[in-house]
Amino acid sequence: MQQSAADREIKLLVLDIDGTIAGESNQIREPVKQAIKAVQAKGVQVAIATGRMYRSALRFHQDIGSQLPLIVYQGALIKDPATQKVLRHLPVAKKMALQLLDYFEQPELRSLLSVHFYINDRLYVRQITPETEIYSQRSAIEPIPVGDLRLALTGDNGEDICPTKVLALSDDTDTIERLLGSLKQQYTPAELYLTKSVATFFEATNPWVNKGTAVRYLAEDILGLESGNVMAVGDNYNDVEMLEYAGVAVAMANGPFDVQTIAHWVAPSVEEDGVVAAIEKFIL
Repeated sequence: MQQSAADREIKLLVLDIDGTIAGESNQIREPVKQAIKAVQAKGVQVAIATGRMYRSALRFHQDIGSQLPLIVYQGALIKDPATQKVLRHLPVAKKMALQLLDYFEQPELRSLLSVHFYINDRLYVRQITPETEIYSQRSAIEPIPVGDLRLALTGDNGEDICPTKVLALSDDTDTIERLLGSLKQQYTPAELYLTKSVATFFEATNPWVNKGTAVRYLAEDILGLESGNVMAVGDNYNDVEMLEYAGVAVAMANGPFDVQTIAHWVAPSVEEDGVVAAIEKFIL
């Protein structure tokens, strides 16, 4: 007889950032911090898994006092802040990044999209658009405009440089939806992992990358746990694989309905400190 989600022995809690532990304020509210402290006091370890850059996610990792490696870029980079050791880095092949750039720069798309390349935890852009400015303010990241992004993919000595992640953003959510649908027809899951982290963000990573494979690596290879020992909380499409892997999967009420349907339980929204309710229900 299978254990229900509520009966599992949770030893690892994995949290998304945006839309899960941080809402409009771009901060973790005090009730959420206190609930996480209570989890850690019970001996349950807490990790973050986010689409954000390492340098943008680090303050959240510090805010919750996590002692575990930090999962960033949808899992493309797993790095231990305590030792600065990179445990896993799976970038996008240069060939794929160039193909995506060609696609984004089609005449009918070029003016609609802000394209971001993430290289060595720095953000490279063609130009600084209003969308990029908003993104950089929330992330506290200084974008580097280079004109032609192809230039960022070749080193000083002519060597190939591969971005950790490729992102295209647009205020027009229909454009992002069409972009995702079109590119999913062009590329198989064995070529690229394609997702949306929010309705305005199209993201592409190495095909082996998603939060599910990253959390599995953290739980099983690093901590010696099983999926049944993992509780994951997320709100959006880039959280799906992580929620599918976890023994206890919690989706946020502010996320898309499609994501909620795969969860064991739906927590109140991020602005209602839904993570606190999830922690109280399954851990405390």
